[in-house]
Amino acid sequence: MKIGLYFGSFNPIHIGHLIIADTLHDRTDLDQVWFVVSPQNPLKKRQSLIHEFDRLRMVELAIEDNFHFRASDVEFSMPKPSYTIDTLAYLTDQYPQHQFCLFLGSDNLTQLKRWKNYQMILDNYEIFVYPRPGESKTFEHPKIQLIDAPLLDISATFIRKSILAGKSVKYLLPDGVADYIRDKKLYQ
Repeated sequence: MKIGLYFGSFNPIHIGHLIIADTLHDRTDLDQVWFVVSPQNPLKKRQSLIHEFDRLRMVELAIEDNFHFRASDVEFSMPKPSYTIDTLAYLTDQYPQHQFCLFLGSDNLTQLKRWKNYQMILDNYEIFVYPRPGESKTFEHPKIQLIDAPLLDISATFIRKSILAGKSVKYLLPDGVADYIRDKKLYQ
């Protein structure tokens, strides 16, 4: 199987994530998309991350009706912070029958040269890039493919701030995720 890995904090997962994943699945030759919940991104401050198991559960709730999607906690047992190359090497070793590739927003693509062993990623893994607001730079490489996807400017930061302020997040989150956040009193 060909599997696209969508790494993220998913703090929380929102409709923007789901639309991008569905679009990339639909417009490529991928069999599945795995949402890899990252405990800590090495290029970001720890910020207001809620517990990784809550974030994993929200991903599970968000994708439960799509058999092409899967939630992954592979990085939970790996050293922190998580490095993409280490996760790719682990998954490739554990699932040699699968071909793995990456999803990246165009904003992250501009940071790729800062990643640990980025050249190994470029040499060994296909990268599907989706557009992000304010990013127009391209990166020419035979393993990088820009995918036409909706340009969405929905941020988890905006959602967290809205929840904290008691504002509506209707239509920004799947219902199951919104219910989970409300029931667990997350981001308040």
